Amino acid sequence: MAAASTDWPQRPITYTVPFLPGGATDVVGRIYSVQAAKLLGTTIVVENVGGTGGSLGTAKVARAKPDGYNIVGGTISSHAINASIYKDTGYDPVKSFTPVILTGSLPNVLVVRADSPYKTVKDIIEAAKKTASKLNYGSSGVGSSQHLTGELFMNQTGVSMVHVPYKGSSQSLQALMGGEVDLIFDNLTSAMPLIQAGRLRALGVTSKTPDRTLPDVQPLDKLGLPGFEVLSWQAVFAPAGTPDAVVQKLYQAMHQTLQQPEVRKQLEGLGLTVSGAGPEELGRFQKAEVEKWAEVARKANIQQQ
Repeated sequence: MAAASTDWPQRPITYTVPFLPGGATDVVGRIYSVQAAKLLGTTIVVENVGGTGGSLGTAKVARAKPDGYNIVGGTISSHAINASIYKDTGYDPVKSFTPVILTGSLPNVLVVRADSPYKTVKDIIEAAKKTASKLNYGSSGVGSSQHLTGELFMNQTGVSMVHVPYKGSSQSLQALMGGEVDLIFDNLTSAMPLIQAGRLRALGVTSKTPDRTLPDVQPLDKLGLPGFEVLSWQAVFAPAGTPDAVVQKLYQAMHQTLQQPEVRKQLEGLGLTVSGAGPEELGRFQKAEVEKWAEVARKANIQQQ
């Protein structure tokens, strides 16, 4: 296999997106399938295999032959959070994969309805601390970054809120606007259109610096929650054991893709801050993320499904 890697690639590469079409992970995969494929001189075929918070498609790639012809679009859910939420994902988020590239990251944003009585993060905390409080927050599902952001918020502030999971961001946003839930820590990409339309009010972002798309909205880190940070991220992984020569070819093609102005513009339009960090840096980052969310899940006493 090591010898064959010098001539890699000689056939199409399958890029598994472990979520349904249309989301940020799907968009990233399709960008690579066009631009990186040209640089590699082959075809990259995007295959959507959604289910179990990204675990189904991710497990498929973990079982694939480590020859560079099967790769996966990894996220904070599939390659960090899920290990603490599900008893058996079918893979180890670290040991089953070889990191390739960190595409980019984006924060979540704490949003309420435009007519909500809660106008600041302090208002949320004070309301939730009241004995009779029945504050609830929505998310795109158990184990999502929206869910765990809420748990981290409760851990750090000492308040209690009820988690209400939905089947996706669109459903949770509809529930928020319909009055079913009081707030959401939603993905910036999903929430931005409703914020811009004046239907939602943004109270804080989960990055440590203001996001360029919401320059007037302060980080939770500066609003009474020092050190608070949650960044959803997009990355690419290959099965463990993939030859280093293949990983480096993949990385170089994908890194060059991210340098193209039209690609950066498209990704930044999704709210992503483009990274391009390589295998070693992605590996260190991912391990820290796995440990962080395992601790959050433990403190929140989240039962594995």
